[in-house]
Amino acid sequence: MNNFFNSGNFTCFFSAEYCQKYLKNCYQKNNIDNPEAKSYENCYSFLYYLEHGQIYYQQAEKSPLILKPILLFYGLVHLIKACILTVDPSYPESTAVLAHGVSTRKRKKQNYLFFQDEVKIQKNGLFPYMSEKMFHVKQLEGEKVLMEDLLQLIPELNELFLLHENKRTFESLHTEGKQFVLSEAILDSYHMTENRFKEFLSSKMNNNVDFSNKGISFTVQGNIGVSNAIPLKFHLNGEFWAFPLHKNKFFDFPELLIHYLLLYNLSMIARYETEWWSELTKMMPNRDYPFIDSFLQITLKKGPFLVHQYLTRSKT
Repeated sequence: MNNFFNSGNFTCFFSAEYCQKYLKNCYQKNNIDNPEAKSYENCYSFLYYLEHGQIYYQQAEKSPLILKPILLFYGLVHLIKACILTVDPSYPESTAVLAHGVSTRKRKKQNYLFFQDEVKIQKNGLFPYMSEKMFHVKQLEGEKVLMEDLLQLIPELNELFLLHENKRTFESLHTEGKQFVLSEAILDSYHMTENRFKEFLSSKMNNNVDFSNKGISFTVQGNIGVSNAIPLKFHLNGEFWAFPLHKNKFFDFPELLIHYLLLYNLSMIARYETEWWSELTKMMPNRDYPFIDSFLQITLKKGPFLVHQYLTRSKT
């Protein structure tokens, strides 16, 4: 899977003049004071965040598995900082927002399994800051997030879950023009009646859906993108939209947040849990290896894709 940067999707941003105009447009749309002056102040920071992110991803593509999580995590962090600058021209206002915003267990127990590991969301730092500024997701402090729950929310891993655990994690959405159609089998997965499911979906998508009278089919108001498509996920390999079959409390997380949390934990493991990480990459003892390796291949392309989608949405 080629790095998303290789296709030249970010090339337009490697011009300070273009970045200044782009940021000015973002600030005007968000009714931010002094958009012209602030766009001049931030255009080079914005450009350099993207450039540094690109370098990390390009190096990750060439690097051995043992280093990939570290390079991919810091690549994503740089891209996220560029995204934040489109909605918050004063970033970073204080050192409180510079921490990761997530913590993990310092010592792994015997018989540690990645699927059962978890991270805890902190009050301050990049993760809660990006959640609120970019996606208006609040009140996450103290939440513990299980890695298995996150992996089940990556649509490209659906086939691997089917092979290893004989369970599907996503339902493909059929499209008829601008209309999305879900199989009525989704009702069994959610243990809901059709009306109850429609209420549930409407609440999760901020009432931005219009249902037809025929089965579970709906249209999304406006242009569908990374924010208003929650909890729909875009399957990058097959280029179709998918809907999660298992409801957990994070199933309507924007996918960029999911990639951040998985990469954060994997980068911490790669840095500090040398024995376990080396054993995983050499011995491949259980299902952790194929899922981690597959996720890293997916996020190499999809992390920049999700960022590009966000930046494109900010522009339009």
